[in-house]
Amino acid sequence: MTKNEAQKRLKQLKKVINYHRHLYHVEDRQELPDTAYDALEEELRRIEEKWPLLITPDSPTQRVSGKPLDKFEKVTHKISQWSFNDAFTPADMQDFDKRVKKMLKEKLAVNSAPIPTYVCELKIDGFKIVLTYEQGLLKTAVTRGNGLVGENVTANVRTIEAIPLSLTRPVNIIVEGEIWLGKKNFDILNKQQVIDNKPAFANPRNVAAGTIRQLDSSVVAERKLSCFVYDLAWADFDLPETQVEELKLLAELGFQTNKYWHFCPTMKEVVDYWHLWQKKKEKEDYWVDGVVIKVNEQKYQTALGYTGKAPRFGVAFKFPAEQVTTVVEDILLQVGRTGVVTPVAVLRPVLVAGTTVSRATLHNEDEIARLDVRIGDTVILQKAGDVIPDIVSVLKDLRTGKEKVFHFPKTLDACGGDIERVPGQVAYRCVNKNSVTQFRRKFYHFVGKHAFDINHCGPKVVDMLLDNKLVAEYSDLFTLKVGDLAILPRFGEKSANNLCKAIEERRTVELPNFIVGLSIDNVGTETAEDLAKIFGTIEKISKASLKEFNDIFGIGGVVAQSIFDWFRNKDNRHLLEKLLKQVKVKPFKNKVVQSVIFGKSFVLTGSLPTLSREEAEKLIKKYGGKVMSSVSIKTDYVLVGENPGSKHTKAQELGVTILSEANFLKLIK
Repeated sequence: MTKNEAQKRLKQLKKVINYHRHLYHVEDRQELPDTAYDALEEELRRIEEKWPLLITPDSPTQRVSGKPLDKFEKVTHKISQWSFNDAFTPADMQDFDKRVKKMLKEKLAVNSAPIPTYVCELKIDGFKIVLTYEQGLLKTAVTRGNGLVGENVTANVRTIEAIPLSLTRPVNIIVEGEIWLGKKNFDILNKQQVIDNKPAFANPRNVAAGTIRQLDSSVVAERKLSCFVYDLAWADFDLPETQVEELKLLAELGFQTNKYWHFCPTMKEVVDYWHLWQKKKEKEDYWVDGVVIKVNEQKYQTALGYTGKAPRFGVAFKFPAEQVTTVVEDILLQVGRTGVVTPVAVLRPVLVAGTTVSRATLHNEDEIARLDVRIGDTVILQKAGDVIPDIVSVLKDLRTGKEKVFHFPKTLDACGGDIERVPGQVAYRCVNKNSVTQFRRKFYHFVGKHAFDINHCGPKVVDMLLDNKLVAEYSDLFTLKVGDLAILPRFGEKSANNLCKAIEERRTVELPNFIVGLSIDNVGTETAEDLAKIFGTIEKISKASLKEFNDIFGIGGVVAQSIFDWFRNKDNRHLLEKLLKQVKVKPFKNKVVQSVIFGKSFVLTGSLPTLSREEAEKLIKKYGGKVMSSVSIKTDYVLVGENPGSKHTKAQELGVTILSEANFLKLIK
């Protein structure tokens, strides 16, 4: 930036800042979020520091204002760990409420939708921990990890005084909580970093996560972490009937729970609570980035269940994301593994939500037009949690006239030629479905953790294999020998052995992982699980009709058509045929027939008129149900015959649906 350019930029910044300062302080209203306003002032301050002779008395900056471990042991979770889906607006929450009621009506097979109530809990910006107690004594503390396997950090967690080493009762339980670092301790820690000539920590969540993974537990003790426990994931006794009762029980057992949870009979009260805590959150010593909403009734939670990624009975209602300003330095086009061409803004690096960001998605051509974003524009950038940053709006008052309008080209090298906008869709796609870039992204996906999960085979290794013509398609991976890899740069004998061994270990693969690896449009892990459960084998999936795909609960018409078309494509069938000669796909053991009892739990009692107990259990499992030995609030149905025992009585007391054999047979058919 030249001195002349700096002078012009300062003039624009001062004008815009003074305008918004007047709105806020004089007219008691604002058009910019505080963080975006602060970012403009920060840019002004940086330019003035570089060009001090350009500082004028009317500049806003001149206004006076008031024993260590060697490593961590891997632990398989007894209860799979999930993450909540996010909601960002009251409209999102209304949609969530409608989905819950609609699904409850379908799952419970009732004429009118049940009316659930909700519990709001503050979403603490911290680090998830899973605690296991045996006979009331802390046995293990494990990180979330990938949801299935975490790390044993018990020695470190024992130093956190908020986590009890023993409970008030000798129970066997697994609980989940959030470890956090308080604002005061965070400030103290950063002051010490300055004294030690070390960089300050960006945010407390990263500090909490990094602290828990310290090999020296004395470091953890010094940082004075705390913890709120919010969920009773498993117990050797019947769980409470509501989330409210569960939170009370956790407190009675000796856990620190967040005291600000709130019972909400309606969604309106949920939204009111969310609005309230946007204003109150700063008063607490911990960081709060939203509100977790859960269906209060445990029987409804059980009925709703989980998707492949998250519980259906809850959602994280995020507060408005942190927003800052930056400059769009360029707009690039990226090609995804399905051939979709996505515009990406290259930004002047900026810190937002604790992370330095230099890229933001622009989604598609329509979004660029809606925002009227141009190369050179100053924009408001928003980042919500782990979501890819978004450009919210353009500060057009700061335009100089040199900004450039972006137009989609007709061709793209990464596509190997032409790109086109499909009629009726917002996205551009590569006309050539087998472009080099697209194929490489598919290959990265194939070896990735959600598909074949081949160790020692990241994108850089895949690139080397492709560039050196060692592989041309997925099946070629399984023909590689140690000697073939000797030509690769920086690839010694040990690396070659490790890769070949990792590939060999994945010759047998689970059906859902295999489906994900095929890169079928619109098919992710959850849809892959559904396909595996319904069809059982890849052969049956490949031969299924469009109607069969459309009939699967949760799969819409677009997804069904994508799956059907993929298996009818000649090139795809050739790929599948060659791949199946190299790998074995495990048939899905839990193949079931879809029905209204899919995922429901049954308890049997008494003698049935025509079915033996074994025959009844086989029917329940065939149609997707589960057979349990005892009745609890989480039981969906009790199948009752002649001379029933105490299970029948308990079902009546708990309000569990009771079925005769005739009603049961009618239900599954």
